[in-house]
Amino acid sequence: MLSADRLLRVFIEVLFLFLGALVVWLGITKHIFFDRRSLGWAAVSVILLLWGGRGLYRPAKFLSRGENLVRSASLVLLGIVMLAISRVPFAWVAPLLALVGVLLAVRGLVGVILVISGQPRNA
Repeated sequence: MLSADRLLRVFIEVLFLFLGALVVWLGITKHIFFDRRSLGWAAVSVILLLWGGRGLYRPAKFLSRGENLVRSASLVLLGIVMLAISRVPFAWVAPLLALVGVLLAVRGLVGVILVISGQPRNA
């Protein structure tokens, strides 16, 4: 039986899995209704890069090493792909958006596996 903490972490990772599936669908169907060259898009990209870098540099103490690595690396990769989306020709935006969705879905799937298979921590 999963503790309440681990059950919440599994639920959050499943949400990332579903979010990734939604973004893949948006990329495949080419429903691109955002300004990829806006200041907000660039700011979110840089924030994701910094947040992921911080997670790699100073991991959370309550997560396992694998969970920290998956979460931080996925944030760094998302930030890089989002910065690339703002600079590539428009024809490449949909495939890169689908790649963002795949990254989110893989993070969710690997996160669920790591949370479920991990040993419970004694508080």
